[in-house]
Amino acid sequence: MILMKDVYKTYSNGVTALSGINVDIKQGEFVYIVGPSGAGKSTFIKLMYREEKPSSGTILINDMNLAELKNRQIPLLRRKIGVVFQDFKLLPKLTIYENIAYALEVIEEPQANIRKRVMDVLEEVGLKNKARSIPSELSGGEQQRVSIARAIVNRPQIVIADEPTGNLDPDTSWEIMKTFEDINSNGTTIIMATHSKEIVNTMKKRVIAIESSMIVRDQDQGEYGYEI
Repeated sequence: MILMKDVYKTYSNGVTALSGINVDIKQGEFVYIVGPSGAGKSTFIKLMYREEKPSSGTILINDMNLAELKNRQIPLLRRKIGVVFQDFKLLPKLTIYENIAYALEVIEEPQANIRKRVMDVLEEVGLKNKARSIPSELSGGEQQRVSIARAIVNRPQIVIADEPTGNLDPDTSWEIMKTFEDINSNGTTIIMATHSKEIVNTMKKRVIAIESSMIVRDQDQGEYGYEI
């Protein structure tokens, strides 16, 4: 599913963000990426949807080698991957329906299919009654659920989430995590970078810990392992 072999990433300013990364993530897994700020978590995440390119090594997603991927092939990769960000990244002047539909329009999904699929995912995240609202009319938790709906609308095999509860209160964070767990239960691979000790320690999943650019721990049913 996702295989990294001897991956290094050094930026143009000489900073090495990742060093000797080896990891194998199977279809349907739920994986937390944890570690101190600046350890390399965001770079690790960005490599998987080719926001960043490795300096050396191999990254395979379903036998597609991201290290050798041409720029024109990146949209094809991203059809298989949904990405959820901490700050939602919704288009402020579009309705909730339009924000989600846009993700299908850019991959040229037939219009006949778009309405049903958008309404289906809005129902899945509990926001069917908000289709005509704009983002500013929604709470932070509702906006994050819209961003999740947008990430899964084209039925990706993988959802990558970078600190998806970082701007949310505890109760709303648990609602968002329940949504992710439901998505994972349908067979979608979830990879989530997080600083939430409570979430990681309560929802026991695989934990990959990154420190000083290297993987220092990879545990099934792992714990957060850091003081907040």
